[in-house]
Amino acid sequence: MNLLSSLLGKWQQLPLYVRTLTGMTLGAIAGVLMGKEAVVFEKPCGAMMGLVQMLAAPVAFFAIVHALTGARIEKGKSARLIRLLITNTVVAIIIGMSVANLIAPGERRGLSEKERAQVAEQAEINAAQISTAMASAEKSKPVDKIFQLLEKLPRTVLGPFTSSDQVIGVIILALLLGLALRKISPDIEVTRTTVKVFMDAFITMLHWIVQLVPLIVFGVVAKEVGINGFSSFISLLWLVVAVLLALSLQFIYYMTRVALQSWVTPRQLIRGCREALVMAFSTASSTATMPVTYECLITNVKVSKSSANLGALVGANFNNDGTALYEAMAALFIAQLIGMHLDVTAQLTIVLCAVAASVGAAGIPSAGLITMTLVLTAVGLPLEYSLLLIPIDWFLDRFRTMINVCGDLCVSCVLDGKRKHGELFD
Repeated sequence: MNLLSSLLGKWQQLPLYVRTLTGMTLGAIAGVLMGKEAVVFEKPCGAMMGLVQMLAAPVAFFAIVHALTGARIEKGKSARLIRLLITNTVVAIIIGMSVANLIAPGERRGLSEKERAQVAEQAEINAAQISTAMASAEKSKPVDKIFQLLEKLPRTVLGPFTSSDQVIGVIILALLLGLALRKISPDIEVTRTTVKVFMDAFITMLHWIVQLVPLIVFGVVAKEVGINGFSSFISLLWLVVAVLLALSLQFIYYMTRVALQSWVTPRQLIRGCREALVMAFSTASSTATMPVTYECLITNVKVSKSSANLGALVGANFNNDGTALYEAMAALFIAQLIGMHLDVTAQLTIVLCAVAASVGAAGIPSAGLITMTLVLTAVGLPLEYSLLLIPIDWFLDRFRTMINVCGDLCVSCVLDGKRKHGELFD
């Protein structure tokens, strides 16, 4: 008994990604040995993923409210800050979706002849669905589509939390509540502390359930390998390539914007803030890197305190472009992997959910699993496939976090303007 307790203790001390990789390896072995009989793991894995789905909405809800109530935006700069955040995020999403559609990593599978025939058959079905959808779209007016989206909005406050297909409602309700609390609360710090208590309580419950992730990965991988072999994992390598390419393009966009709209040069910025970038990569946490980012901007780059505050402190909660880019690409990847066609409306829904879910992502441990759950649920994609991303997620998370921090640096420099110390705001 003591030996078992000791082994369990050592197992819990291992990083989650190590335990997940172990579950993935054992799952692959089980899939090879069991073959198609590994489908037996499907229902237990679905049940355990249901627990994650149950907590995803309230965790994201309180995280978004907490981020909104804690943001301190100076008057006179709020409009420009919002424009910067929106444009940066829109560019990130366009880059991510374009690269994902162009490279199509989910379709680059090492297929057998039998699988190629199945994919060809599925492609014909998808082509027929697209033709039908296009014919229907030609008959319907843009106004009708808007009304269809409005019809999906919840009719009650608790509605978004009781239905898995109303993720947009959860996000809208969180945004409205956060803004309302900022307006009416006499003591916003007390309100923010109260919200944080609820957020921490749900995150604690989430931590308990996250311990099951290696078991879920074991079952998902065993089933996938038993039925389809290792072709899905070849696609994962293409996803890594696609995501790194998209993040690189976003970094180039940031540096171009800094060069054109700030007195700081890209070279000065990277040299002065390399400590923050290294910490972002090593910790994979924008929140943990926040004070280092602020200090680098003030001491090394010498932007104004006002600009550094808005970019590094406020931006850390709202400017998670790397996260939004990855979530959108991962959702498209899963759709491609299972041969599911996502029309323009579904892709737009992915964009909205990815952007909104990334708002509170900086304060959520294991944020990738939670935000991905919300995005996939919104467009009806199977949640269990998100677990196939965990073995590469811990690696890509470090690069996304660096891009998130680069976004904060970009916003700070652009807010400072073409003249030193933000003289444009005098």
